[in-house]
Amino acid sequence: MRGAAMSLTAASGGFVVLLLTVSVVQGQDGWGVTYTSTKICAFKGSTVDIHCTYTYPPRIKGHNTTVERTFWFTKVQNKEPVDLRTDSDYTGRVQYHCAENSCTLIITDLRESDSAVYKFRFITNQDGGCFIGSPGVTVSVSDLQVQVRRSSEQVELRCHSSCNVADHPSYVWYLNGQKMEEERFSLRVSVNDHNRYSCAVKGHEDHCSPPVYPPKLPSVSVSPSGQIVEGSSVTLTCSTDANPAAKYTWYKENDHKYHSQGPQLVFSSIQSSDSGQYYCAAENNLGMRTSQYIFIGVKYAPVLPSVSVSPSGQIVEGSSVNLTCSSDANPAAKYTWYKENEDSPKASGQIFTITDFRAEHSGNYYCEAQNERGRQNSTLHLTVGTSSPLLGNSAGMMNIIRLTLVVLMLIPLLLLILWTRRKKTPLSSTTEPNDYEETVEMDSPPVYEDVSDLKAVTAAETEDTEEQEDVV
Repeated sequence: MRGAAMSLTAASGGFVVLLLTVSVVQGQDGWGVTYTSTKICAFKGSTVDIHCTYTYPPRIKGHNTTVERTFWFTKVQNKEPVDLRTDSDYTGRVQYHCAENSCTLIITDLRESDSAVYKFRFITNQDGGCFIGSPGVTVSVSDLQVQVRRSSEQVELRCHSSCNVADHPSYVWYLNGQKMEEERFSLRVSVNDHNRYSCAVKGHEDHCSPPVYPPKLPSVSVSPSGQIVEGSSVTLTCSTDANPAAKYTWYKENDHKYHSQGPQLVFSSIQSSDSGQYYCAAENNLGMRTSQYIFIGVKYAPVLPSVSVSPSGQIVEGSSVNLTCSSDANPAAKYTWYKENEDSPKASGQIFTITDFRAEHSGNYYCEAQNERGRQNSTLHLTVGTSSPLLGNSAGMMNIIRLTLVVLMLIPLLLLILWTRRKKTPLSSTTEPNDYEETVEMDSPPVYEDVSDLKAVTAAETEDTEEQEDVV
């Protein structure tokens, strides 16, 4: 077996890294295959050349040996190796350059799925004259990457590859596709720097790493689209373009706690309380962006309506009464008023007014709240309040008010008359010294025909009283 060596070789349209060069894998009796390299590391998108030479006995039992077929393979089906030229995974990317006792496999536009062990096989005209070169060539396809490490408000970018292209490689950096002047192993950028950064190995600038960048403005969608009905299943989805891939968090407006993590927020049975504005946040080590609001309006049937009467308390016959109905619903409910045992509605709208309430208006009234999702109703009982004949209607009430005013006007006059007559009547002088009772005699009150006579007399007495007070 020949010696091993490390080398870096260029191939048409790309480059490969040969980690180990090993010579012959020699078979017995002159059969054998020698691979130039047993391990190859290549960058994604590049081209790799795998070369081998092979030997076989020129004559066996008096018959000359000729090679009838040569090919490379990675798979075996039904115990038979599959020629790479017929493998659908390599269609249009495989070429053989074979000459006498040598053959080169060329694979272009390498993919990570091309990482495999490649073996060469040749078939001769001799009985049993087939040979497979083992252990073959191990190809590893590496994707050059920018590693992102975040600390506080700064981010460190490092160019990385599993292919060791050199002991101290130089790296070229690109900002939004434009080559930067400095050549260095790493870069430091600020968080939420919205630029795109990529790198390449110096000398192989045709094979850049995928760019890294913070999330772009996320978009949100709702499924199913259209009307959202209470009790149905609803899914909100958040998506954005970012590298490294973004992580997602869902929030509801005016709610400081997150509702869900992941690109989807799922309501298995959505309720009216879930209505509101939602948004998502997309974040990676390079920064964070939040989406615009998406409004979720849940449609639901009216809840049990509440009914009220105004004014409250007893209903006076002849007064005006307002009945009010309200219910929570989406879309907004429409209201209809009915009286028990009557088929036709009494009114529509939230407020039903009875302007001149009478005894025949007494009874049960109910309000029906209805929208496209359903209906609900509530009942209210109305009756005229019981009272005396004087209080039974508004005319009686006015009589009470008038009588009260007259009494209030007469009370001061009566008190003044009593006080004046008391001053005119002298105390009795026949009272014995030992008597403890004091007797005051007063004339019987005069009788007047009507209130006008009383007012005239009272006025005259008032004038006499004022004249006497002036004399005093």
